Amino acid sequence: MELQKDVERNRRAILESHSYRLAEQDIDFLGRHEQRPVRMQLELQKVETLLRENGITSTVVVFGGTQVIPRKQAAAHLAGAKRILAKKPDDPRAQRAVARAEHTVAKAHFYEEAQEFGRLVSVSCQQNDHCDFVIATGGGPGIMEAANRGAFEAGCKSIGFNIELPHEQEPNAYITPELCFQFSYFALRKFHFVLRAQALVVFPGGFGTLDELFNTLTLRQTGRMQEIPIILYGEEYWRKIINFPALADEGVIADEHLDLIYFAETPAEAWNIIAEFHQLS
Repeated sequence: MELQKDVERNRRAILESHSYRLAEQDIDFLGRHEQRPVRMQLELQKVETLLRENGITSTVVVFGGTQVIPRKQAAAHLAGAKRILAKKPDDPRAQRAVARAEHTVAKAHFYEEAQEFGRLVSVSCQQNDHCDFVIATGGGPGIMEAANRGAFEAGCKSIGFNIELPHEQEPNAYITPELCFQFSYFALRKFHFVLRAQALVVFPGGFGTLDELFNTLTLRQTGRMQEIPIILYGEEYWRKIINFPALADEGVIADEHLDLIYFAETPAEAWNIIAEFHQLS
């Protein structure tokens, strides 16, 4: 009798053992360090499969800072910073906070223009069930939210390529649900950004924006991706942040590499550059 109980306990232990789970259902196993190649392949294939199923073959990628926010929100931040400064007028951090908030207010128009650009591209290209030149962003706040929002408010689809970060980042609420993806690996995320891109439009931003910009510039410079226009939105900002001609003057890039870059000041101008580049009717 005792032997039968031992056998039954062992049978149950077998069925409950992680070793008995189907490999594709064993999340603990898939999460192990040595399974990284499998996880990377899944990130590649999942996005590719779902975009294909949604009939999306081309995108317009929009990058920009997460801290470029709507005008009303920026003004509220500035007002709060000024209240703190009024209580601590000699505090350098409070002074710095006001100066930064003033710059945020000054850049708020970029949020509105990214939103208009997302709308303009979407209504121009998503017609009669065709989804060409679909807006694709990193799925986060700021400029990314604005571009997705423009498409959303026009009743059009848009893509969000979000990334898993140490601090939680929820996707913005304007992405088409079935086209919102989360990545563990920056490399795979970058791959999907450029894979089907027909244009890159870069609004003012920080390290992440610069990373994506130079990644794409390098691929274009070396001929490792399709020919696309790389549009820097807001020439004054970009001329201040990066001295592109100096790179050519120093001989570290060729003069013709500067021709990879376009500048735009309005949503219509950015879209016209794309339409002319691809000879769209």
